[in-house]
Amino acid sequence: MVFDTGKTMITFQNVNKTYHNQTGRNSPVLSDINLIVSKGEFLCVLGPSGCGKTTLLNLVAGFIFPSSGRVMLDNTDISEPGPDRGVVFQEATLFPWLTVKKNIEFGLKFTGKNRANRDETVRTHLDQMGLLDHADKYPHTLSGGMRQRVAIARVLALEPKVLLMDEPFSALDANTRERLQDELLRVWSDYRQTVIYVTHSVEEAAYLANRIIILGKASVGIFTDFQVARNRSRSRSTPGFLSLKNRLRNDLARQPCCIQPQIFTNR
Repeated sequence: MVFDTGKTMITFQNVNKTYHNQTGRNSPVLSDINLIVSKGEFLCVLGPSGCGKTTLLNLVAGFIFPSSGRVMLDNTDISEPGPDRGVVFQEATLFPWLTVKKNIEFGLKFTGKNRANRDETVRTHLDQMGLLDHADKYPHTLSGGMRQRVAIARVLALEPKVLLMDEPFSALDANTRERLQDELLRVWSDYRQTVIYVTHSVEEAAYLANRIIILGKASVGIFTDFQVARNRSRSRSTPGFLSLKNRLRNDLARQPCCIQPQIFTNR
């Protein structure tokens, strides 16, 4: 499945999100966010801790809703989670009692595909993620990197329009993280799904994205928003990559800490 680029996929229109602590105090996390994400775009979201990166992702996923403003997918307000948006979390949330193959197949059972089509889809994604030799293994026998491959394959098997990723490789060692970054870029190159990728890593954003935004504290909103050339060299040692990392570090250094010490509840 290949998506056309250049058309609007996700729209944030004057979005504000406020959380409430147990004493009733309000704490704005996102304020006046206006953002358009195009089809086929690979957007990385950077920012200091507590600035609302995961909140922004969860708004697109339909897990939470704006306090005011609109979040839209294909010009329709997002009112609930849906199979058109696949989410990959920091930890691989696999079913431990199912094999790799059965984990990937699980969501397909609710799509109306017959058994033959499900088997073909599962095999395609096992092959794509280098998991064919591990199809009948259980998650506890796999490394952390391989479990994340299964989690990504399970999401991709559902052919979502949008892939939402919340620091999916942050718990992995450096070598595994770089290999999975390369795998993700290969998958994105093949399918051109819209990707929103939350990360704390300047290096990861500089390597993966063709667009990067940096969130500041709520009163600042989107502090940086710029395009990275689609046809650039994907190398971690080129002058352009090093220059991009320096720019991101400089922008982040200008942002104050956003962490809120209170415990908040969502209303």
